[in-house]
Amino acid sequence: MAAPHDAGSIDRVTVAAVIPAFREEKHIAEVVRRTLQRLPNVLVVDDGSNDATAAEARKAGADVIVHEQNRGKGESIKSGFRYWLEHGSTYVVILDGDGQHLPEEIDRFLATAATSGAKLLVGTRMNDVREMPFVRRVVNRYMSRKISRACGQEIPDTQCGFRMVHRDIMPDLLGGTERFDYETEMLILASRAGCRIAAVPISTVYSDEVSSIHPVRDTLRFFKLMRRYKKLTPKRGVPT
Repeated sequence: MAAPHDAGSIDRVTVAAVIPAFREEKHIAEVVRRTLQRLPNVLVVDDGSNDATAAEARKAGADVIVHEQNRGKGESIKSGFRYWLEHGSTYVVILDGDGQHLPEEIDRFLATAATSGAKLLVGTRMNDVREMPFVRRVVNRYMSRKISRACGQEIPDTQCGFRMVHRDIMPDLLGGTERFDYETEMLILASRAGCRIAAVPISTVYSDEVSSIHPVRDTLRFFKLMRRYKKLTPKRGVPT
């Protein structure tokens, strides 16, 4: 399937993908192939996997960075940002390697970026939550309210990792934490830098993936992060 050329005014040649992956040999090749149908540049960051994740990603046509040891999803995303900053990409799309995000919906991010001018776009599954387990739905809404308050702007689904980031804001996002809480901190760092965050409706997909999030440890990390930013005031004012 050829990549369409009607997603607003964004030239997809200047858009690259980052797929952080840890032990995703089962799904990564298909995710890479489908992503390459939408974008010409795809990078997989293998975060210390002890399986064939890197080999499968290369065979499918992706560029690959391998972390020799597991450094966390946050560090994988930042490795991707640095890579595409060096290679001159204008936007970077982040999506998971387990098939939970549909590469075909990248076009929605391109179209929203073109019409909104936002430099950080975050997928939202909250428009249709019928497929989302009840506990996830409740926790997601609670955390999204807390994080939106910290960011000073409404972000409907702060837990969604399907995102698109403009290179202008990437240098502000290279600090922060190393693991899953980085995805929350990314929103706060961007807001402090005066970046407006746009929501992009996406599908809710749950396959056979096993979450790498540790419910106790990572919840504690979230609350520690929120305490640190409790009195956040955006540095440059979030555009409206």
